[in-house]
Amino acid sequence: MARTSPPPSAPVRVSSSPSPPPPSDPSTAGETGRPRRDGGTCEHGRPHGCHTVHASTDPLVGQPVCPDCYDYTGHVLWHAHKLWDRFVIDVRRRLASSAGIVQSRFARHARLSFARIAEYQKGATVHVHAVIRLDGPDGPTDDPPPWGTPDRLTRAVYAFAQRVTVRTSCSPAVGELDLSWGTQTDVRVLRADGDGPDDDAVAAYVTKGSNETGAGTDHKVTTWDDIDTAPVSRHVRTLMHTCWRLGGLPAYVPLRLHTWTHTLGYQGHILTKSRAYSTTYAALRAEGAHHLGHTDTSDAITDAHWRYIGSGHTPDAALIAAGVATDLAENQEEARSQRGAHDR
Repeated sequence: MARTSPPPSAPVRVSSSPSPPPPSDPSTAGETGRPRRDGGTCEHGRPHGCHTVHASTDPLVGQPVCPDCYDYTGHVLWHAHKLWDRFVIDVRRRLASSAGIVQSRFARHARLSFARIAEYQKGATVHVHAVIRLDGPDGPTDDPPPWGTPDRLTRAVYAFAQRVTVRTSCSPAVGELDLSWGTQTDVRVLRADGDGPDDDAVAAYVTKGSNETGAGTDHKVTTWDDIDTAPVSRHVRTLMHTCWRLGGLPAYVPLRLHTWTHTLGYQGHILTKSRAYSTTYAALRAEGAHHLGHTDTSDAITDAHWRYIGSGHTPDAALIAAGVATDLAENQEEARSQRGAHDR
């Protein structure tokens, strides 16, 4: 299994933790903000690092020490480009070449399967956890070829976690950026437990820390004012503003950044797996129906006749909706006033 993070773009504050995770998780490790040995300040007069060990509940955890130095453009574009897809392709190529197999015939000898989860860190960067497995050509029921050792797979993962690069489209406002994984990659080998893999260990690893995030919002935003009124930190709000601005540049129109502003540019699923990693979702639903005793649906009743009853709120709900609409209008007006005062 592997874990990797984006490259850092500026020092961030970190927290204290009774059981600090590996160093690839800088936003929650129990250490200071990695200040430079020579100290000093940036061009904006702020220190190059944070010497304080913050409590895990401190809202400063994960925030840039200097927001003006932080590469918000690179952060958003890193989210928007699918490095994982390129990474999987390159790992397959590495395995084929190291085993002396023509790349186009790799599928005849082995199959690379994975389960992956994207976890937002408190610094609002996506941190990837993945379980990667090498099977025989027929999938998980087929033993891997003799050359498909854990050591060979580990070396392939390490190699391409450091070498995968995606170049952005050229924009006159931004130029071209080369995006890659960060240097903090942690790879561990999962051992079999009894007759099968240790599924509990896999689940604990893949879902670790997924409930503490620095993501944007759980709903889409449609205007600049939506961003101004979103209940997020200043750091996340700046990322959302950056995403919205970049979405208006012709070079980045294909990335649909306006649509994905609420996820800070990230467009992938939080949880994904390759087709042959495990059972399908359809099979799981069928198994669930069988467990509940719904194996025979011959008594099911289908009513295809619909008639219009009405629409709108009940009288009580209408009062609540009107109150919510008034609050939203006042919040938006306040945001406009503050922005106008700032511009003046």
